[in-house]
Amino acid sequence: MNIEQLIDYLKSYEPFTSQVRYWIRHDSYEGSYAQYPAHLNEKLTDIYRKRGIQKLYSHQREACDAVRRGEDIIVVTPTASGKTLCYNLPVLNRMLENPSARALYLFPTKALSQDQLSELHTVITDTGVEIKTFTFDGDTPNSARKAIRAAGNIVITNPDMLHSGILPHHTIWVKLFENLEFVVIDEIHSYRGVFGSHFANLMRRLQRICRFYNANPRFICCSATIHNPREHAESLVEKKFRLIDNNGAPRGEKNYVLYNPPVVNQELGIRASAVKEAAKIGSLLLKNKIPVLIFARSRLRVEIISTYLREQCPELNGRIAGYRGGYLPNERRAIEQGLRGGKILGVVSTNALELGIDIGMLDAAITVGYPGSISSMHQQLGRAGRRGKPSLAVIVATSSPLDQYIAANADFLIKSNPESATINPDNLLILMDHIKCAAFELPFSEEERFSRHLVTTRQMLEYLDEKGIVKHSGGKFHWMSDIYPANEISLRSASHENFVIVDNDERSRVIGEVDYYSAPTFIHNDAIYIHQGRQYYIDNLDWERRMAFCHEVESDYYTDAETKTDIHVLEKFQEKAFCDAAVAGGEINVRNKTIMFKKIKFNTHENLGWGKINLPELEMHTTATWIDFDEESLNSIAGKPMTGRILYSIAYILRNIAPIFTLSDYSDIQVVHQTRSNYSGKPSVFLYDAIPGGVGIAARVYDIIGLIAEESIRIVNGCGCASGCPGCIGPLPSDDEHIKHYVIRVLHTLAHGSEG
Repeated sequence: MNIEQLIDYLKSYEPFTSQVRYWIRHDSYEGSYAQYPAHLNEKLTDIYRKRGIQKLYSHQREACDAVRRGEDIIVVTPTASGKTLCYNLPVLNRMLENPSARALYLFPTKALSQDQLSELHTVITDTGVEIKTFTFDGDTPNSARKAIRAAGNIVITNPDMLHSGILPHHTIWVKLFENLEFVVIDEIHSYRGVFGSHFANLMRRLQRICRFYNANPRFICCSATIHNPREHAESLVEKKFRLIDNNGAPRGEKNYVLYNPPVVNQELGIRASAVKEAAKIGSLLLKNKIPVLIFARSRLRVEIISTYLREQCPELNGRIAGYRGGYLPNERRAIEQGLRGGKILGVVSTNALELGIDIGMLDAAITVGYPGSISSMHQQLGRAGRRGKPSLAVIVATSSPLDQYIAANADFLIKSNPESATINPDNLLILMDHIKCAAFELPFSEEERFSRHLVTTRQMLEYLDEKGIVKHSGGKFHWMSDIYPANEISLRSASHENFVIVDNDERSRVIGEVDYYSAPTFIHNDAIYIHQGRQYYIDNLDWERRMAFCHEVESDYYTDAETKTDIHVLEKFQEKAFCDAAVAGGEINVRNKTIMFKKIKFNTHENLGWGKINLPELEMHTTATWIDFDEESLNSIAGKPMTGRILYSIAYILRNIAPIFTLSDYSDIQVVHQTRSNYSGKPSVFLYDAIPGGVGIAARVYDIIGLIAEESIRIVNGCGCASGCPGCIGPLPSDDEHIKHYVIRVLHTLAHGSEG
């Protein structure tokens, strides 16, 4: 069966259609084309014509013309619409005009950088002109770095390397900065939250160094669909941008399906596993030789789905792969090449393949659970669809209240605008870090502002002067500390460093890596670590050396760790009173300790046993909103023994509904309940930013807690279960059939200020 035949088959296949909540078909449409602009070098246009590109899409022509006029541009068109030409054409054309011109390409990941290098090399080779193009990242050998600094016309890198390897050493990058004419920033929608806030400060530092070398580069930015692309680009770069968003690329027919797994226990409201259902749909596609990409929300889910697919499609041995963080770079490159070349037919990935890595065009994409934002959903499902051919995109809902809300409200996905990307570059902690880096790179003059609006720059420098980090002398602030500040800052997380996983049976071969905060849950002693469907037993986690030692096994179970969280309020900034409750906002210290793990049997998912984990406690300072309930009132609703169960359910539903109204990812916010708060001594629920320092999500929750509570009431009321289930108040069982009613009464306290 080809994809058209399979789509027709699924439409009449009752076991599938009976679980489909909606099926939407978008018709194909023709592209809008334009001639190559006259100012482009004929040699360049001839090369692209020979590659089959006889004309440009209208948005590509518009981009070339705008850059020629000297404008900074932001291009926003769907996946696989040819955004790469929007910057490669003007950049390569300028290199042919002026061989000394330089360009800096920034991509959020190494994989994207490698993709771009491959694409550019083939075009540049065909020109016969020496336009030296290099990637500069952590994998670049030392022997090549000097040549790149001296002769690289196009330097392709990522924010982390710009931050720690280029800007602090700008004096040996003089050729680049003196001749820098273009800065290309791809996938700017990925620069949001903490990462985006760091990136905006990185752009302040970049432009400060450009001014020092009398360079004024044009910025060419590209993005997937977000609600505020121009505003976001202007926030990141602090320049005016021209928006180009009229897509001229053609599109084949697209079929969007929301599949809600069947209910297997009506009384408890339990649905069939979304993981198993996604594997079932994926195996149907793969058995018909239809290329498919399946997105899962966690590393563990990636490995479990990969395992199920291999079991269900044994004839495709070697043609199914997992793809996630923790795989080694060569392993990831091999998977990408396998997809492009057709050797690999199916890939299960975290959102790592959501970005525009060239993996060719696939016929089908499956997303297991709502990915956390409309933008991510468009990116993931947009991976399916060859031009002119039909494609299938399936969302498999999980049992979570968030997914069940979406399953019951198709308009949320169909009619919602993509979210706005938000950043806070003036977050004091982030800002101070980058002012330190900027002072290391170049002395600050007394009246200089790190950004035009930052009147506090001098005050911050004077504070650093008092601490002996900079020295105020001769009208300037000079760096004085022995510390190399860029090494003290992680742009993406608070991770100290990664843990490497070593296979003892194969002469200490490194098979993967895990970040600092994930190590206790994934590679504790006795854990089953799954890598490309192969199972490894963790013999020993050496915390001090940041290494885990393992050997390969054949296990019929996987492990799932549980973490205990303690919260201590550091400072309360604001508070508002409700009837029988108070909502407050402030800063907290979160302490996480992974305490035990469960052994979960493959396929049946039954619990086979458990084990203890003894690892150090991890701390994080962040922002939170918390609810203190009146204990006497809470006890009067259902009796004191039910207080813990009610708080658990309140925390569960708020955790699932808050992301909808805060336009955040499910993983960006954490919720913890305490039957007796360490701070107030009252029954409490804490909602906090899962990122050190916070990015404003909890503050938004404080402002709209009533709205979130109202929607939570509607979802619990609307759930068809008898007395609570994973689709409303959580999977924790209760002997009291009135538990849903109790939860609704408590939520009314927040929604209306009374029990209601």
